[in-house]
Amino acid sequence: MAGGGVKVYGSAVSPFVATVLVCLEETGTAYELIPLDMAAREQKAPHHLARNPFGTIPALEDGELTLFESRAISRYVLRKYGGTDLLREGNLEEAAMVDVWLEAEAHQYHPSISHIVRQCVILPMIGGARDQGVVDVHAGKLREVLGAYDARLGECEYLAGDFLSLADFAHFGFTRYLMGTEYAALVEERPNVRAWWERLSARPAVRKVAALMPTEW
Repeated sequence: MAGGGVKVYGSAVSPFVATVLVCLEETGTAYELIPLDMAAREQKAPHHLARNPFGTIPALEDGELTLFESRAISRYVLRKYGGTDLLREGNLEEAAMVDVWLEAEAHQYHPSISHIVRQCVILPMIGGARDQGVVDVHAGKLREVLGAYDARLGECEYLAGDFLSLADFAHFGFTRYLMGTEYAALVEERPNVRAWWERLSARPAVRKVAALMPTEW
């Protein structure tokens, strides 16, 4: 959606930006995506550092409020714009499980998958070459993580329980890129993880944002 008072600074190419956009689309929130010239390192320019002191993307402006860090932005969007069911804040135990799997994404899933995506997708996008040794190490780690995910997803349809939540959407951006590489096999070899990814990918909001992300590099 375009227009409205919410402004997102960054590019949908970024997995972090993509997660925020999915949350905005899920809640039907009007927003404007304002691209930054990453090749020219605009994210490090003073005007962007005023939004995000760490010089990364995304940043979000909503009226007088400016936020950075995609996970925090996503929580804010869901709380303000009618997506609290995706946080399960009305149920203490379910909300705790959402938090558990958000932490799992941040500390178990992301550290492995991000290295694979950087080497196999991001570096080729900018003219670099992958370091296969790095990929091999992190592919092994991700395979172990996905073993735990497969066991969990054998018990319930989504990570936090039998309900869709931000814990699922937080995995979207990097997994979207992984599935365009030969390392998609890490997901496909785990039947419960594969089925979960297929359910997540079928969401209209996810499909819309996925279409903004490149498929070739």
